[in-house]
Amino acid sequence: MKDSRPAEDGAAIRRRRICPVCGGRFTTFERVQLRDLVVLKKTGRKVPFDRDKLARSVEVAVRKRNVDPERIERAVTGIVRQLESSGETEVPSGEIGRLVMEALKTLDDVAYVRFASVYRNFREAKDFHEVLGELKGEEEAS
Repeated sequence: MKDSRPAEDGAAIRRRRICPVCGGRFTTFERVQLRDLVVLKKTGRKVPFDRDKLARSVEVAVRKRNVDPERIERAVTGIVRQLESSGETEVPSGEIGRLVMEALKTLDDVAYVRFASVYRNFREAKDFHEVLGELKGEEEAS
């Protein structure tokens, strides 16, 4: 091992390593996992929670938007912490979607609408108008 230090506000350990065979260098991130989470799908199926899948879905929503990758990582870490600290081992997929929507609302309005269009299964233009109305209503309230 070459170097080890805290990352993600202490939520992970970043380690720089060197391969003893080829001499190549690489970085690993180790995270504390409070409990094994299971996602309860709408179909009733249960699948293991996958932090990387959560991160990918947030990254797809913010693709080609000017959002700092560190803010994205903090949002994903925050969602995972909320899920782990809820005390539940089974989490409905809808709850994860709701938490992602809340996080995206603070990151980027366009990413929020993109995610909402998939999460809420938009079928027509009025669905977009409703979400845009929600955003506008919150701007006026603040």
